[in-house]
Amino acid sequence: MSLVGVDVGGTFTDFVIVGGDGEIKTLKILTTPREPERAVVEGLSSVKFSEVLHASTIGTNALLGQVGLELPKVAFFTTRGFRDVIEIGRQNRPRLYDLYFQKPRQIVPRELRFEVDERTLPDGTVERAVDLREVEELARRAKSAGVVSVAVGFLHSYANPSNEEAAAGVLRRHFEYVTASYEAAWEAREYERFSTAVVNAALMPLVGRYLAKLDDYVKARGGRIYAMASSGGLITIDEAARRPVQLVESGPAAGVVAAAELARMLGERRVISFDMGGTTAKAGTVVDFEPAITTEYEVGGESHRGRTVKGSGYPVRFPFVDLAEVSAGGGTIIWRDAGGALRVGPLSAGAEPGPVSYGRGGSEPTITDANLILGRIPSAIAGGRMRLDVEAAERALAKLGDPVDVAASAIKLVDLEMARAIRLVTVERGLDPAQFALMAFGGAGPQHAAEVAEEMGVNRVLIPPMPGVFTSLGMLMADFKFEARMAYPRDPAAGFEELERRLARHSPDYFLRYADVRYAGQGWELTVPVGADASRDAIRKAFEERHAATYGFKLDRDVEIVTIRVFAVVKRAKPRLRDPPKSGSPEPSEKEVYFDGWTEASVYVREELPLGFEVRGPALIIEDYSTTVVPPRWRATVGKLGVLELRL
Repeated sequence: MSLVGVDVGGTFTDFVIVGGDGEIKTLKILTTPREPERAVVEGLSSVKFSEVLHASTIGTNALLGQVGLELPKVAFFTTRGFRDVIEIGRQNRPRLYDLYFQKPRQIVPRELRFEVDERTLPDGTVERAVDLREVEELARRAKSAGVVSVAVGFLHSYANPSNEEAAAGVLRRHFEYVTASYEAAWEAREYERFSTAVVNAALMPLVGRYLAKLDDYVKARGGRIYAMASSGGLITIDEAARRPVQLVESGPAAGVVAAAELARMLGERRVISFDMGGTTAKAGTVVDFEPAITTEYEVGGESHRGRTVKGSGYPVRFPFVDLAEVSAGGGTIIWRDAGGALRVGPLSAGAEPGPVSYGRGGSEPTITDANLILGRIPSAIAGGRMRLDVEAAERALAKLGDPVDVAASAIKLVDLEMARAIRLVTVERGLDPAQFALMAFGGAGPQHAAEVAEEMGVNRVLIPPMPGVFTSLGMLMADFKFEARMAYPRDPAAGFEELERRLARHSPDYFLRYADVRYAGQGWELTVPVGADASRDAIRKAFEERHAATYGFKLDRDVEIVTIRVFAVVKRAKPRLRDPPKSGSPEPSEKEVYFDGWTEASVYVREELPLGFEVRGPALIIEDYSTTVVPPRWRATVGKLGVLELRL
């Protein structure tokens, strides 16, 4: 029986299958956006499996309004006087001078926000207990209005959730889907906590049904299915259905997990994870074999040069692998603006219709079309099952000017865009990218990795085995990860011990500790890892080192520990990656490839390269689902576990 990792992306759905004998097979098929489970079932139909590990962007797509993923009718129960908090939000304007800016559409309309006469004080004292008869009456009103799912958010429930617990208990007698804010985000800041609860409530029916369909299919065939969380760990389907808010960035997180685990195998302590797929490119960092973690995210929002635009989406307070994401994938559309300047993105051709060269009805030229006519990728991809139409790509690019000039310029523009994303997770986090190796994967990542690295001053690039489906492999490398948190602990050391006791039911192999810390008077926190010494002095020292690295200074102020969190990690057996053969004499073919001009380049098949073999650029190294471009002045060496190391 096999283990299967499945990543449902915007363009392709990827599968990595590890058999009982350790043999690894791969599969890539086009995603079915309107019914994402259809592509998953199609890929699984020919496999005998015992476990399926799954990542999907269905939650994000639903909040973005994708056709076929309509959100249910949601009600919000809150403290009297606070029903408009989720609409007022923060004073963040994504476009400061845009007089016509529209806030994100409200998930809960005002008439479905119900106020409850209760009050808990900031110290946890219950000043006014919740009236359960009032909640009962409001629940009937919500039910008669056609509400399907309910969120409960009371003031200061992070200090004492008893009123929320009581109200949620009443609501669960009327509704199948109920989210209490202390369960979704047990921490301060009512707007972010309420928003997290509302987003979770909106996703529960949709994601729950989707996961139930897959769970039924997998169980009917004698297997079990688990989901990848945005924090970079696996969780059970029950946990995913209860708190689907933690799945919104599950696919991208799996790629960073794969990079971290491969870095551990190679002994690489500092790695930049660079994942370029068909729709977007993502960058993250791995330090000492652990992905960087952040605790805030705006789902369904806009991004600008890789930054999340504050106020453009729905805030979610949950641990996420720290990623910068830009609209730069193989399917990213190339166009000219009103002034005639060449532009790349943010629109993507996606899986339907896809790049022009796919022959599926696409009419706008894309980055894949540009790479194709420049000779940087072969005319057959997806294991040879999909042939690309070079002439169609040239005709589409010719609408914008000389096809070769347009393609070459577009490649440089998209490389700059991806370099900006890498700066966000390195330079702007106080990290020097020159001290890192760039690990590039995704179907398009190895095509652009060397030139992106050169732009960033990075002189080492690592191309993992099976880069085109590396995110799916990452799910098979992930451990189970369960999270608990506590706001404003009086004694952080005792607080961490309490959280670890709560998580002990999972029988973890070890715990990871983090604290969200700020100087007194600051509005936002930095997340720092906490070791065995969880005293206030130790946490202050770790915070001040992170603050100085991030912002370049320290302050002579008291330090506040706002939230502490613990991950219980249950280790899983990992797939074994093997070294390539020690001998072999690969014979390259030759083809014309465009760099700064047309030049003769060697073309190698990756599976034929022995351990220690060196390829000097200009060259292409082709394999199923991806092509590694070795530019002039670069050289590639086949290392342990089959990793290609590119150096200037």
